[in-house]
Amino acid sequence: MEFKYSDKVNSYQEKLTSFMETYIYPNEKVYQEQLDPMDRFSTIPPILEELKQKAKDEKLWNLFLPDSEYGAGLTNLEYAPLCEVMGRSSLAPEVFNCAAPDTGNMETIERYGTEEQKKAWLEPLLHGEIRSCFSMTEPDVASSDATNIKASIIRDGDDYVINGTKWWSSGAGDPRCQIAIVMGKNDPAAQKHKQQSMILVPMDTPGVTIKRTLPVFGYDHAPHGHAEIEYHNVRVPATNMLLGEGRGFEIAQGRLGPGRIHHCMRTIGAAERALELLCKRVLDRETFGKKLAEQGVIQEWIANARISIEQARLLTLKAAYMMDTVGNKEAKSEIAMIKVIAPNMALDVIDKAIQVLGAAGVSEDFPLAASWANIRTLRLADGPDEVHRKSIAKWELKKYQ
Repeated sequence: MEFKYSDKVNSYQEKLTSFMETYIYPNEKVYQEQLDPMDRFSTIPPILEELKQKAKDEKLWNLFLPDSEYGAGLTNLEYAPLCEVMGRSSLAPEVFNCAAPDTGNMETIERYGTEEQKKAWLEPLLHGEIRSCFSMTEPDVASSDATNIKASIIRDGDDYVINGTKWWSSGAGDPRCQIAIVMGKNDPAAQKHKQQSMILVPMDTPGVTIKRTLPVFGYDHAPHGHAEIEYHNVRVPATNMLLGEGRGFEIAQGRLGPGRIHHCMRTIGAAERALELLCKRVLDRETFGKKLAEQGVIQEWIANARISIEQARLLTLKAAYMMDTVGNKEAKSEIAMIKVIAPNMALDVIDKAIQVLGAAGVSEDFPLAASWANIRTLRLADGPDEVHRKSIAKWELKKYQ
């Protein structure tokens, strides 16, 4: 594995870093101020479209999608340090059209969709004209085991009929969200991992009802949002099925690998920004007659944070390298490990930064509180820590059986 970034990656890093400093950080508060206080899910802040156009103009657009004619021609390993830069701000990923769940949905349609499906949904997503959501988790079952999912996708002539309630469908609150990828059960009698399918459901289809948007530790993440959606006798053409009946788990494995590693890449960026804020603060503030930076406990926090970030980054790069060279399936253990390590690492670093900033750390004057709340969900999203640890242990034991 080559630890030195290529000239191409270094160039992208410099451009992204400059863009972040010039446009993203100064406009984080502008974005929040432009949300409609009466209905935060009704309109899109104008600054967002302005920034997206600037990103397009500077060719910092669709940097993900390895091995695809639609992407920027970057491997997972090349994309990792760039995704990390974007992860320093919650505003940045969408500005570069590299935000979840759109990235995962675009990769799914690009990899498993028909030419008609790509024309209808992938191209508008790639152009940033629409947004999407992913409907898998359900309120009535433990969705960490996806075989529990009860929503039904039943064939009826030339259509499929979908019934069920989903929640935490991230992105569905956005007025630009026009398409959902829905996972449901089409054959309860089939082999355990062949019962599920994924299907494309336009959000304006009769029977699709957004019941509410769910806050995360009090943050509504408007206008993106996390929705509870009822699918009641929703009828879509059979041509909307992805890959074929009973292949939902197969698609999930292809989708979640890149999705998980992207989350980890962004999380490392959030940890880096937290450590940066911590260091600047302790060099500026004085208590009991000396700088905070001179306190032994603070120095220990800084050292541990740097060690933890570097460890998480190296494992993430290894996972990305394996995805590029031996494929997502062979990299499954490394992907599972980083999915556990990265959020836990970042939460600890952010927590220490909050502690150093004191009351300011839990305010909205700094990004730390919102970052902590967002990253805490990653210990649940795309599989909880416990499921990943169980898988890692199983694969490890298999070596000796």
